[in-house]
Amino acid sequence: MRFQLLGPLSLHDGPESVVLQPAKPTVLLTALLLHANSVVSADYLQRAIWGEEQPATAKAALQTCVLRLRRLFTKHGVTETPIEAVPGGYRITAGPHTLDLIGFRERVRRAAALSHDPHAELAALRDALALWQGPLLANVRSDLLHRDEVPRLAEERLRAVERLGDLHLRLGRCGEALGDLWEVTRAHPGHERFHEQLVEALYRSGRQAEALAEYRRVKEYLLQELGVDPGSALQRLELAILRGDDLGAAEPAARPGGGQVPVPAAPLAAPKTPELVTALTAVPDFAGRADEVAALTAHLTADTAHRPGGPLTVVLSGAPGIGKSALARHVATRLADRFPGGRLLVRMTGPDGLPYDPGTVAGQLTRALEARPPGSGTLLVLDDAVDADQVRPLLAACSGGAVVVTSRRGLAGLVATHGGRVVRLGPFRPAESHALLRAVLGAERVDAEPDEARRVAESCGHHPLALRIMTARLQTRPGLRLADSAGWLAAGQAGRLALTDAPGLSVPEVLGEALGRLEPPLADAFLEVAALGPACATDEAATALGLCEADTEQLLDRLADAGFLEEGPPGPYRTLPLLRAWAGGARRPPGGPAAHPQPADTARAGRCPHCRTGRKPTPAPHEGPRPALPQAHRTGGAPREHPPDAAGPPSARRRECEDTA
Repeated sequence: MRFQLLGPLSLHDGPESVVLQPAKPTVLLTALLLHANSVVSADYLQRAIWGEEQPATAKAALQTCVLRLRRLFTKHGVTETPIEAVPGGYRITAGPHTLDLIGFRERVRRAAALSHDPHAELAALRDALALWQGPLLANVRSDLLHRDEVPRLAEERLRAVERLGDLHLRLGRCGEALGDLWEVTRAHPGHERFHEQLVEALYRSGRQAEALAEYRRVKEYLLQELGVDPGSALQRLELAILRGDDLGAAEPAARPGGGQVPVPAAPLAAPKTPELVTALTAVPDFAGRADEVAALTAHLTADTAHRPGGPLTVVLSGAPGIGKSALARHVATRLADRFPGGRLLVRMTGPDGLPYDPGTVAGQLTRALEARPPGSGTLLVLDDAVDADQVRPLLAACSGGAVVVTSRRGLAGLVATHGGRVVRLGPFRPAESHALLRAVLGAERVDAEPDEARRVAESCGHHPLALRIMTARLQTRPGLRLADSAGWLAAGQAGRLALTDAPGLSVPEVLGEALGRLEPPLADAFLEVAALGPACATDEAATALGLCEADTEQLLDRLADAGFLEEGPPGPYRTLPLLRAWAGGARRPPGGPAAHPQPADTARAGRCPHCRTGRKPTPAPHEGPRPALPQAHRTGGAPREHPPDAAGPPSARRRECEDTA
């Protein structure tokens, strides 16, 4: 049994986790765990629970809270972390394997001891920071703990994040550092060292204009909010950028106050290829998928000593935004102790949706694995693979350990040649959606409007991407009722959900990019099939598409393999609610009637666009040249309007093809 303090207070037992409800025993447990292995005075515990104005019966009530907490431990099988009554107060015993806070501090100390090896220190810090799982103590109602303890813990994390940024810059991994630095500078706008790191990383990545713009932004913030100019380090950095100095990868020089100053050194060219192999980070507020987590954990921790050939492999497939990467990262984070060689994230696809060259990825992966201790098992997450051919060279580079491949495709060919387990993810179950809402928004807010919370989840199609976006919107709008959001979503808005400051968290962006990976005929066909309703049979789709049933079945099967449809023969094909809601908007240009995309216009090339006969259909009387048939925009936007087809409806064209075969 493990306790999680670095996030909402929760108990973890293997794949099972329980987020404790906001209550007085929860405050008591938090106060004890924050000072684990030390005596915590009864007076401090009473102030943590009731504040400065304590009831007259506080001492007796504290004893009652201890009894309730011990009953909670018994209920959940907690035996290795006893609560002891000692003179003057209480004490709880915990270690790095039972309390994440102790584990974090131990890993940070271990990282500091590796300062002679920056690669190893960076990996150790990544492992330490992976233990942080979201907002600190979100389910703990104690003014004292949030006033005195939370800032102290947050500062410990910020010191580790700052050191991580320094290591990235020292090793020349500027592109890898940018993601973390964008996030932390926005969350802590007054922390100048983070801004220094971001400006330097941007400049050394060849983005001089953005670096100067970021400097001006933080300068304006400091003047308006604090009435001060940027520190001397930031000012020297701006001057170096304006002069065009080369900022090398040397260890930054120390400065008074604990920060560091970038030092001009040997020229360092901006990397042409991004860092594709990085240490895994944890997923904040992960919820649901208990069955999948348990199955994956059992499979990835199976005895592989006598397994011949390559690594143990799992393929996670499913629709865009269904949570494949989050599940893979969450499981990998939980298995830190089982893979002493570490856990690495391997990016298989770029932000533009184009796959990285397998040889380039394999080269980076080989170098990363060579840095690991010999014979140590490593867990790899190959994220967003586009096909089996992209994965095979990477499996060949791994002689042991385990690999989790996430992909929108089923990768049946990879499983056929290399074996492994396949897990296809669908939407959340209603209980999982509810758990996510409570984990992110807080139990009090969700429990106050249970029916509206259910409606929000249903309107999002229980789709993890939509739920994540919706909960983020609600977090930034604490005065907004769930009922208001449920009514807004009911108007068909789920397909337009987006966060303006995070392009990756946008239903139109994610689904549009995914559709853009498909060949135009497949993209067009999906938009048409999605308009048929939640489910459709092959003959129904054939009528809508104007294709032979044999060709329609093949096309639908390819869409299912690509993650855009579910199930299929012998039953009907289904379209997930969120994809259907988005497709409805993608088919209808703003201010105009619905467009009707068709499969590729192959008629002009001498082949029938509706079957494989190789013959053109006989033109209808008085028919002129066929207009060019549109293709869906590769960015997921609406197809262009086109004139009505003079040859008649799709069903007539399909019959015409069959008659001429």
